[in-house]
Amino acid sequence: MNHYQIIPLPKEKWEGTVIPMRYTTEEYYDVSMEKESDGYVFEMRRQKFDTPVTHYPEEYDFPDKLYQPHWEKAQAWGIVGQNGEKEEMLACIETCPEEWSNRLMVTELWVHEDMRRQGIAHALMEKAKKQAVSEQRRAIILETQSCNVGAISFYQKEGFAPIGFDSCCYSNQDLERKEVRINMGYFPEKDAK
Repeated sequence: MNHYQIIPLPKEKWEGTVIPMRYTTEEYYDVSMEKESDGYVFEMRRQKFDTPVTHYPEEYDFPDKLYQPHWEKAQAWGIVGQNGEKEEMLACIETCPEEWSNRLMVTELWVHEDMRRQGIAHALMEKAKKQAVSEQRRAIILETQSCNVGAISFYQKEGFAPIGFDSCCYSNQDLERKEVRINMGYFPEKDAK
């Protein structure tokens, strides 16, 4: 992971910091639901876009930010660099306990484009895994999008598996837009064995 140091990002200093989630993808997971006489069949198959699709923070009315008010007990860690006189966030992970279900949510995970594929996301995810074990959480959960194939592949390498989806989380056209919310989960006790 080169020479980067992961440090706590205290709420007092980093609350409201916009996370510039940006990625380009040539593939997506096509999520389909078919009603049958005795139930439903759900499928998620990897497909190619006709042309690459880029998602960027400016396209959303509510960009991702650290310490959003609805994550009351959030904690964050990250990598910070200097941009002149100002500190600049270069990577981060934010977690928040879901007390009622004894799970830990990864609410944000981001690494600057220039720093990807250096083991930084893995090191950040290790923070969440250690937190889940120390707090005796039964699972770690997170969300990503069916068009974010890179993120899904990364989470799978980290031991996460799909645990559900939401076909109208971002808009009423998520299925058509190929941007379905995919919920993924990791179960620490499986790694402990």
